[in-house]
Amino acid sequence: MKDSLQKFRIDDKIAIITGGAGLLGVQHSDAIAEAGGIPILWDINEEIAVKHGKRIKRTFNVPSMGMNVDITDPDSVKAGLGKVLSVFNHIDILINNAVNDPKVGKAQDDSWDRFENYNIEMWNKDISVGLTGAFLCSQAVGTYMAKSGGGVILNIASDLGVIAPDQRIYRKANLLEHQQPVKPVTYSIIKHGIIGLTKYLATYWADKNVRANTLSPGGVYANQDDEFVAKLTNHIPMNRMAKKDEYKAAVVFLVSEASSYMTGANMIIDGGRTCW
Repeated sequence: MKDSLQKFRIDDKIAIITGGAGLLGVQHSDAIAEAGGIPILWDINEEIAVKHGKRIKRTFNVPSMGMNVDITDPDSVKAGLGKVLSVFNHIDILINNAVNDPKVGKAQDDSWDRFENYNIEMWNKDISVGLTGAFLCSQAVGTYMAKSGGGVILNIASDLGVIAPDQRIYRKANLLEHQQPVKPVTYSIIKHGIIGLTKYLATYWADKNVRANTLSPGGVYANQDDEFVAKLTNHIPMNRMAKKDEYKAAVVFLVSEASSYMTGANMIIDGGRTCW
């Protein structure tokens, strides 16, 4: 029997990470490698995904790789799955991380992101990446896992999958109400939906040894302006945003045997924000 710490090891496990070229996608990939696994970074930004795949390979001495996969396209997902299987012969972990996350308050005119103005093209694009993409990847990779003895699906949601955005933190002085920037409607809806997808998958494939859980991170500090950081941290009991590497241990826990009796759950790590 493995001791407690050994259960966190995922040596030679193959892990696909969608949105692998993004801020947290890179952190998730590093976490997999640090625990002995082999991260495969899927992203539409092939250049950055390949770059980080090579960096991980050099740093951790694992055969990591970056791939150009459009998770909104079923054929691209199937081709990506086929390529991974042709190289490694198995897949053990899927981390659904990809999402569109527009930066609020960066444009000269942010009225586009208000609910009254949010257009159907933006809605469809966001849902396609954040929710349909997770569905397509879970369908393809999860089906393989269910037929091959099991695996783990980890869906990345958000504290905004548990609560609604507090639009007050995005407000700017000297702007009329209809001009005030807001967190777009799609982000919170997608993250709520991701939690629902997790529960569905956890019960659907429980008898096939496929576990599914959600990680809901809070806001990550990435050089946001001081005014925004001050407003947000005022909503967080720990009075700070997360460091980008503070979710790595949780990722390893959720994809390893350390969480072997855990499925359908949502692990919230948000500095206490959703307690208020």
